[in-house]
Amino acid sequence: MIPMFGVFLLAASLLMLEKMLRLFDFVAAEGGPVGIVFKMLASLIPEYASLAIPLGLLLGVLLAFRKLATSSELDVMRGVGLGYGRLLRVPYAITLILVALNTALVFYIQPISRYYYEQLNYELQSGALGASIKVGEFTTLKDRMALRIEESRNEGRQLIGIFARVSNSKGQVLSISAREGNFLATTDNPNTIILRLNDGTIIQDMGASGGQETTPRVLSFTRHDLPIDLPVVEKFRQRGDAEREYILPELLRIGWNPTGTKPQREASQASFNYRMVEVVMMLLMPLLAVALAIPPKRSTSALGVFVAIVMVVAYHKVNQYGQDVATLGRADPMLALWGPFTLFSMLIVWMYYRVAYVPGGQAIGALEAGSAKISKRIRKLLQRRRPGFATDSDVAAQPAE
Repeated sequence: MIPMFGVFLLAASLLMLEKMLRLFDFVAAEGGPVGIVFKMLASLIPEYASLAIPLGLLLGVLLAFRKLATSSELDVMRGVGLGYGRLLRVPYAITLILVALNTALVFYIQPISRYYYEQLNYELQSGALGASIKVGEFTTLKDRMALRIEESRNEGRQLIGIFARVSNSKGQVLSISAREGNFLATTDNPNTIILRLNDGTIIQDMGASGGQETTPRVLSFTRHDLPIDLPVVEKFRQRGDAEREYILPELLRIGWNPTGTKPQREASQASFNYRMVEVVMMLLMPLLAVALAIPPKRSTSALGVFVAIVMVVAYHKVNQYGQDVATLGRADPMLALWGPFTLFSMLIVWMYYRVAYVPGGQAIGALEAGSAKISKRIRKLLQRRRPGFATDSDVAAQPAE
């Protein structure tokens, strides 16, 4: 249990680490609050957990059987009549619990959390989350107002070096510069805020009047309130724009609805079959773990751990590719997703049969032998490069006394 939960946390953390760095860059570029990064990461946990749970289950069972095998306890259990089927009862009890958990994740929790992630992404880009004005850059508000701020202090409460340019439909332009200022909310109109400016100058250009240019007027002020109309933020779309946002009843209703469009049916069927193969494959993880956990006799090779990780991750990527191809209508969803599942299942069953029922059988015996030869040659090369080490050829070349 401890290795299983440890691997789950490690895999989920590694999967989220790269995404976290991208989100920090994205939020910083949009000028949004830092706390939104952690909300977006939390909404991605169910998506990453759907891969981390099978991986944790696989390595948890694998490390448990490997510990029994390297300490010869597994030979004692086999000697008293305990077969692999009896030893796998508890791992399969844990597997059934995790299958139920993963089913709830991929069919119900993950679609909702993915929609919440897209909603946060939209609100961040549209400014609905209160994204701050970028310091040192011109920000356009309502197409007729440009605002630039030299410096921001006290988490945006105090603005230093403000320049604003406001125009109207008549061609009149106000150019305002101020030493400092701050934003104030209004109680009567939530769509309008007040930019209170202190110690500045207003240049009022009235444009052409009667075909003649007028002289701009220059005014100085100690305090001036400039109303700013906030841009209207459109409401985010309803859930269901993509098939990965559908829960199980919606997938079944849309995917097999004869009145729906063909692209919708194909996308829904591809998503349903993709989630199904990801869940059903967990039932074969204990068999794969046993097949890769037992090293050759008098060996402590951990090659099986590496092969197990590669196989699970590669199969996950093949499923993602099959879903994409089936969504585009280039392949039948059953063939694109259940075909690799069948081949992978046959390979796992064969590997388990070799270990459980063939005397001295090894699932990856050829890989173990090749790995042993390569590691032996590497050790010899490292030993020959050590200073003062005499090779066999050096000993043969010495004259006999």
